[in-house]
Amino acid sequence: MYREKSAGSLRNILKDLMEEYAGAKNKGLSLDMSRGKPGPDQLDLSMGIMDVLGSGDRLTAEDGTDCRNYGGFEGIPEARRLLGAMMGLDENEVFIGGGNSLNLMHDLVTFCCLHPLPGCDDAWLPQGEIKFLCPSPGYDRHFAVTQHLGIKLVPVPMNDEGPDMDVVERLVRHDAAIKGMWCVPKYSNPTGVTYSRKTVDRLAALSPAAKDFRIFWDNAYAIHDLYPDAPDVLPNLMEALRRHGNEDMAFFFCSFAKVTFGGAGIAAVGASPRNMAYIKKHMSQQLICNDKVNQLRHVRFFRDMDGLRAHMAKHAAILRPKFEMVETVLERELGGLGIAEWTKPRGGYFISLDVPDGCAKRAHTLCKEAGVTLTPAGATFPYGADPADRNIRIAPSYPSIDELREAAGLLALCVKIASVERLLEERDAAAC
Repeated sequence: MYREKSAGSLRNILKDLMEEYAGAKNKGLSLDMSRGKPGPDQLDLSMGIMDVLGSGDRLTAEDGTDCRNYGGFEGIPEARRLLGAMMGLDENEVFIGGGNSLNLMHDLVTFCCLHPLPGCDDAWLPQGEIKFLCPSPGYDRHFAVTQHLGIKLVPVPMNDEGPDMDVVERLVRHDAAIKGMWCVPKYSNPTGVTYSRKTVDRLAALSPAAKDFRIFWDNAYAIHDLYPDAPDVLPNLMEALRRHGNEDMAFFFCSFAKVTFGGAGIAAVGASPRNMAYIKKHMSQQLICNDKVNQLRHVRFFRDMDGLRAHMAKHAAILRPKFEMVETVLERELGGLGIAEWTKPRGGYFISLDVPDGCAKRAHTLCKEAGVTLTPAGATFPYGADPADRNIRIAPSYPSIDELREAAGLLALCVKIASVERLLEERDAAAC
């Protein structure tokens, strides 16, 4: 609709928008939608975990391991079974780490850089330049891990079924420097896309030029459904890999980071038998065991997948109205203007907003100056550089409903201002 306006009309619209923005700045807002942090009411859901173990309990795992002591290097069996069920793996294919899956991912990338993978003669580093495929927009902390280790990041476009597999297949087939690929396969960060059956099968059937290529399958939102009665269903990658004779081609990750407490949950890496032997060999050089008392605490709190799903339904009941609030405000303020598109995810922690090319940074700056903090524009792309400057990640989880209403309204206003300014710049350039 804005594109149909004359330059004079656009200037009048911009004048009105800036007056509205001045009023918003005077409110003195201080709201944060920058990271996908659980809100305090979500954290309260897990307070009972503090009471499941007492000083009079025998802190013994089902295999007899005394969780207070050393031992149980790979994690207690009941924890491996529970997190294995989350990933669609057998408990023998699971290694329990500490409280953060990102630590495990960093460790695995580092191991691959320094130590040859099964069946390979050299580690990644001695082979020269290393590249990683990065579906974009994607998770900034994934990109940061590989960038920190000197690995070249290669963006891959995302579509409604996951990463563009035509691009993925072409790149890995012809470039042996491509050693890995980041994936958030269910409710992807930030688009909310769940990989389709066709995408999962094509990933499993890849024929990389590098025989030490690995998919880093970070199923961070495996159980984070906003609509638990009708969740997205992610096909089992390990089953697909085995059908294609590629079971060693992936590492699997999950955690309880947004299930219980940040940094105080449990995380896991899953893998084929050969990959698991590799993981254990190198993990054994840096630890004796992880916190088995915390593992036991979580297992006794949830008991099984049914208990875990019931807990996550409580999370959904808190989160769903927040997502729907943001979607309602965006539709009311931006719908029909032809300047914005946004996702309506059925799970996960983010909404992805696309604005006109060249407008995301300006909208972000306007929001920040008026007291609303967003993830930096460009953060969802490798090196923090969105080539089109159009993607904004919205994290609705932490603010209250009333705060979200204010923040989403301000964001919509800032998108309007940035879009009109951009249109006027285009008109002025065309007139010269």
